[in-house]
Amino acid sequence: MTSVSVDRTTPTAVATDAGRLVRHFGDVDDLLPLWIAEPYIDLAPPVVDALRSRSEQGWYGYETRPREAIEAFWVWAARRHKWDGSGLHTAVSPSVGTSIGVLLERLTSPGEGVILQPPVFTDFKPLVAAADRTVVRSPLILTEGGYRMDLEDLEAKAADPTTRFMILCNPHNPVGRVWSTEELTAVAAICARHDVFIVADEIHADLALRPHRFVPFATIAPGTGVSWAVIHGPIKTFGIAGICDTLLISDDKAVTAAFQEVSGRLHLTRNNVFGIAASVAGYSGGANWLDELLALTAANVTLLHEGLPEGIGLVAPEGTYLAWLDFRELRMDVPELATWLASSARLALSPGHWFGREGAGFARMTIAAPSDRIAEAIDRLADAVGAIDFTAEP
Repeated sequence: MTSVSVDRTTPTAVATDAGRLVRHFGDVDDLLPLWIAEPYIDLAPPVVDALRSRSEQGWYGYETRPREAIEAFWVWAARRHKWDGSGLHTAVSPSVGTSIGVLLERLTSPGEGVILQPPVFTDFKPLVAAADRTVVRSPLILTEGGYRMDLEDLEAKAADPTTRFMILCNPHNPVGRVWSTEELTAVAAICARHDVFIVADEIHADLALRPHRFVPFATIAPGTGVSWAVIHGPIKTFGIAGICDTLLISDDKAVTAAFQEVSGRLHLTRNNVFGIAASVAGYSGGANWLDELLALTAANVTLLHEGLPEGIGLVAPEGTYLAWLDFRELRMDVPELATWLASSARLALSPGHWFGREGAGFARMTIAAPSDRIAEAIDRLADAVGAIDFTAEP
C-alpha cells in the first residue's frame, strides 16, 4: 500500500487545486500537500471495482436506495465495534455538516449556546454562526499525557440555561484523541443534568489506532438520561467523501424524523448511484484494506516520532490519520509559522489556528500517505529548522 497510482494532481482535487493552494499557502513552488483529511493512497479495490462496474451499466437515473445500503453499515459496526443497532433509528444525510445544521435549526433557538471543544474541526464554528446560535467554548487541556477534557469547565458551561446543544468530536479532529468510556460517560451525565442535547461526530470511528478502541457514544448513553444523535458513514474510512452520504443515528425517533422532515421538504438526499455502490462495497469488502491503512498510519506515526527535528513535537494520535504537530518551541507567531511552513518547509499543512485560537503554534498533517512521502515531509521540516537563525534578535 505504498503506491499512489490515483492522480492527485488534477485541478479539481481539493488537496492539489492550484487556486486553493495559492489562496491558503501563497504562490510557492513544489509544495507537498498533506492538508486535506483523506487517504493519499490507492483506495480499497472493492470500492474501485464497484464504481467501475456501476459505471459500465450505462444508466445513471433515479435509483431507490436498497435496504442493504444501511444494513451493510450495521453489519460492519457489529464486526468492527461490537455495536448493535437494534432499537436505534437511522436516517441518511448528505454530510456531517448537513446533519448538525438541521439539528441546530430544529432543536435550538436563535441565540442559544452550542458547546464546542477547541481546537476542533474547522466547520463546526461556522455552522453554529450560520444558524444564529452562540458558540460556547470549552477548550481541551493539553497535558504531558495528551489532551483531555476540562470537565469542570464543561459542567459550568452546560449549566447555563441558554446552552442547549453540544457538538462532540470522537475520535477528535485534529488532536487525535479517542475518548474513553469514562470520559464519554462523564460528558453524557453532565449534559443530561442540564438538558443539553449532544450530537457526536463519529465520522473517524473506524480509524482508532491500536491499542485504542473507538467507543460508540450510543453504547454509553442509555441510562444516563441524555438526548443524543451520532453521525457515521464511510467517507473518511474509505476516502470517498466526494460521492457518499453519511448516516444520522439516534435512539429517539423524533430526532431522525425531524431531520427527515427537513430532508424531504428540501430534497437533501436524492440518491447518488455511485455513492450507494461505493458504500456497500466498502462496508462489505473493505476490512482488509482498512487494516492495512491503519498499519500504514501507525508506521508513519513512528516515522514522525523518530524523525522530527528538535523544536517540533508530535501529539501522539490515538485515532484518525491526522498528526497534530507542535511548533511552539520555534516561537513563531501565527502568521510567521504559516508562512514558514509554506515558504521554508514547502509543506501545505492545515495551520492550527484554523481549528480555534487554542491551535495556535500547531499544524495538522494528513499521514494516510506512502511512508516515503511522510519521510520527505520530515526532511523538509528538518532542512527548514536547520536554516533558522535562533541567535537573531526577535
